[in-house]
Amino acid sequence: MAILPVVLHPDNVLRQKCETVSSVTPEILKLLEDMLDTMYTEEGIGLAAPQVGISKRVIVVDVEQEEGQPGNPLKMINPEVIAKSETTTVLSEGCLSLPKMQVDVTRPNEVTVRYMDTDGNTQEVHATDLFAKALQHEIDHLNGVLIFDYLSSMKRDMALRKYTKTLRMINEG
Repeated sequence: MAILPVVLHPDNVLRQKCETVSSVTPEILKLLEDMLDTMYTEEGIGLAAPQVGISKRVIVVDVEQEEGQPGNPLKMINPEVIAKSETTTVLSEGCLSLPKMQVDVTRPNEVTVRYMDTDGNTQEVHATDLFAKALQHEIDHLNGVLIFDYLSSMKRDMALRKYTKTLRMINEG
C-alpha cells in the first residue's frame, strides 16, 4: 500500500463538508488501506480522508495499536453519530493536520456510530472513552470541523498564532 501525504491546516479541503460515498469501489478500498498505512506511519489513532486531500466521507480508527502496529483497525464509510451520552469529559487532543498542537476538547463519553463497512453493509458500533473521542474527532473532519473550533475566540486566536509559528519552524527546519 501507499503512504499518503497528510494535508496541513490551512488547506481548504480540511474545511469542506465531504461527499457521501455511494458504493464501495476498488478505489475506496485502496484509499482505506492507504489511510491505515498513513495513520500508522504518522503514529495517529485515526485519520479522515480530507486529511489526505480527499473530500469523501471515509475514516479509519485504531485506538488499540501499539507503536504503530495494528491493534483493531476499523474502516468506516459515511460514519455518523446517531446517539451520544449526556456525560462529557475533556481530553487534550492532537491532530495530524495540526502538528505539535494540543487542544482541550469537551466531548460526550459515549457515542453510537452508524457506518457502511467495506462489504457495503450498514453497521453500528457503540464506543466509549478514547474510542468514542477518536470517532467524534474523525467525523468532525468529514464536516470541516477542526479541534480549535471548540475553543473560545480568544483561545482560538492564541492557538492559531502558536500553530502558525510552529508551522513556520517546521517548514524552515
